[in-house]
Amino acid sequence: MIEEALREINRGTAEIIDIERIEKLLKAYFEEGKNYTVKAGFDPTAPDLHLGHTVLLQKLATFQKFGARVQFLIGDFTATIGDPTGKSATRKVLTPDDIAKNIESYTSQAFKILDESKTDIVYNKEWLDALGSVGMLQLASNLTVARMLERDDFSKRYASQTPIAVSEFMYPLLQGYDSVHLKSDIEIGGTDQKFNLLMGRQLQKSYEIKKQQAVLMMPILEGLDGVQKMSKSLGNYIGVTDTPNDMFGKVLSISDDLMWRFYELLSTKTLDEIAELKVGVNDGSLHPKKVKEALALEITTRFHSETEANNAKEEFDKVHSKSQVPTDIPEFSCEGEVWIAKALLDCNIEPSTSQARRDIKQGGVKINQEKVSDEKLVLTTGEYLLQVGKRKFAKLKVN
Repeated sequence: MIEEALREINRGTAEIIDIERIEKLLKAYFEEGKNYTVKAGFDPTAPDLHLGHTVLLQKLATFQKFGARVQFLIGDFTATIGDPTGKSATRKVLTPDDIAKNIESYTSQAFKILDESKTDIVYNKEWLDALGSVGMLQLASNLTVARMLERDDFSKRYASQTPIAVSEFMYPLLQGYDSVHLKSDIEIGGTDQKFNLLMGRQLQKSYEIKKQQAVLMMPILEGLDGVQKMSKSLGNYIGVTDTPNDMFGKVLSISDDLMWRFYELLSTKTLDEIAELKVGVNDGSLHPKKVKEALALEITTRFHSETEANNAKEEFDKVHSKSQVPTDIPEFSCEGEVWIAKALLDCNIEPSTSQARRDIKQGGVKINQEKVSDEKLVLTTGEYLLQVGKRKFAKLKVN
């Protein structure tokens, strides 16, 4: 059982520091029934998660299968500073109201993956507020400025004379102190968090906790383009709160190569089951599209329901395989003639008129199921079925 657990825990990881400690914790669980703690921190800086965020949640759920209690840490204190990792400028400070709304959203989305009975939601404001000025100074004494400037993001900002707030220097220390207070056995995070994660190990030693947490780092999930990391700002993301139709369609839009990455990091199928699927695709007994459909159904079911996932598949087949129009299409109206690019923007199927013009030039826009080539087209009185790509539709009535 320990070998099976280690195999699943190692699955998809980028790096593990102190795997021996994880092995000891698993041995104590399987032989003596002793539970252990796995910490992951989430700063509630936005209301919604995307699938890239859920890579960590999937790994936490794996640990829960093998005896872990998850310390789901909400950084309601550290969110007021903003994690500087990978940032080229000081982050905007969130208001308490923003943080409260985002916390509620995060936890409801997280429990679509985590076992709530094996999860402790903790808030670092509770102990970091109590640390006080003396405690903060003591904490700050554990790290030199030179060591902090070893961080790639800080060194680049310092070299380019981009301002670095002193409060940002405190962030890794505060994250590390969370592990001191919680006495965490393991902490997991993304590869971009390595400096912060190791700080927990260092501070547990400095504060004589009599343990040093193991560290497990997960890779950053690529977005729909298969190149850059999944990001809302890049528009290449699948949101946890996306509609079933959008979620299903987006998963099916990924490349065959990226599909296996999604299976490894997001699916609950075992490694052996995934290996069987790969064999089937390679020997031609399974079509890649069918394997991708199974992944899309699994992910959509997780965040919605089996019924909604199956309905999304039926709708996708209807629109794409049979070239039909979706059942439910949002309807809009306007007064007077309207430029096609502005119409697409106003109907929420293009993010900007410049993008609309690019899509028209590339043949990605249809009116009444006929391609549009004139980017200067003006729509006069009438009713129109507007379409961008394969998934975006709107009905427009021009009065």
